[in-house]
Amino acid sequence: MDMPRPTPAHAKLTKLVGEWIGDEHLSPSPWDPKGGQAVGRVHNRLSLDGLAIVQDYEQERSGMVNFRGHGVFLWDGAEQQYHLHWFDSMDQPPGIFRGTFDNNILRLVSVNAQGHARATFDFTKDGSYDYRMEVSPDGRVWYPFMEGTYKRKKT
Repeated sequence: MDMPRPTPAHAKLTKLVGEWIGDEHLSPSPWDPKGGQAVGRVHNRLSLDGLAIVQDYEQERSGMVNFRGHGVFLWDGAEQQYHLHWFDSMDQPPGIFRGTFDNNILRLVSVNAQGHARATFDFTKDGSYDYRMEVSPDGRVWYPFMEGTYKRKKT
C-alpha cells in the first residue's frame, strides 16, 4: 500500500508553520468581563509527514501565562475541508472546527454545547497574520471575542 502524500490542499496549511508572537485584544465576555490586552505566542510545526500542522499556543497577561492551547490542523479530502482539533486549559471537551482556505484566508467554524465559534486566520500580509475569534449563541449574530496580529519571530 502506498502511503498518503501531502496534496496542494495540505501545502496551504504550511502558511501556519513557524514561531509567531503577537499583541492580542480580548473583548469583554462571560469568561473575562473586563476584556483587555494580552501577548500570544504560537509555535506551529509540520507533522505526520506533511499531513498535519501541530500548534502550541500560550497567552500572557500581566507578565503571567494565563491560558494554553494545543491544536492539530488537517485537510480532510473526503469532506473537502480543513479541520482544527483544539484542546485548551479551560478544561472543556476538545473543539472541532471545520472550514475552507479562500486564497490566503482560513475560515473555520465550530458548534458545541456552548454555542458557535468562528476562527479566521488572515495571511494576506507578508511576515504576519491577523487572527479573529468570534462567538455566537445561535450562529446568526456574531460577537468579537479576541483579535490578534502575529509576526513571525526572527530566529
